[in-house]
Amino acid sequence: MKTAFPPIADARSRILVLGTMPGEKSLELQQYYGHPGNHFWKIMFRLFDRPFTTDYVARKALLAEKGIALWDVLRYCEREGSADSRIKKETANDFAGFYRQFPQIGPVFFASRMAQAYYMRHVGPGSGRDYFLLPSPSGANSWKSLDEKTAEWEIIRRYL
Repeated sequence: MKTAFPPIADARSRILVLGTMPGEKSLELQQYYGHPGNHFWKIMFRLFDRPFTTDYVARKALLAEKGIALWDVLRYCEREGSADSRIKKETANDFAGFYRQFPQIGPVFFASRMAQAYYMRHVGPGSGRDYFLLPSPSGANSWKSLDEKTAEWEIIRRYL
């Protein structure tokens, strides 16, 4: 059974970015988007014109400074490897409790189609909240370049 991480969120968080479930490398490192081939952190640093770093504390600090909460849709699941398509017996995180704790969070941005699908299946759309699907930052999403992904992720800046 795979177990997700707690959210990265605080009173400054205004938007929520949701993945599905950490991959094997992320679980091993105990870091969101820990696989070096994943573009998530490169996208974040590009969006805010900051020099890229692999320092996880600095990465989390950037999200906090910019008002970005980060979490995964699933709390637990069974999965061999890192592919979302191999997820079985999933349990969603407690979003009702999360939104009560962080009522200032507005729009939700899905970092993949599977994150969106699991959210809609287990949580459903909430009233007064906008939802956006972004291209997956995964290195497996090789049909879009880092530049193309960053351009599409630019939308989150409008909500900060």
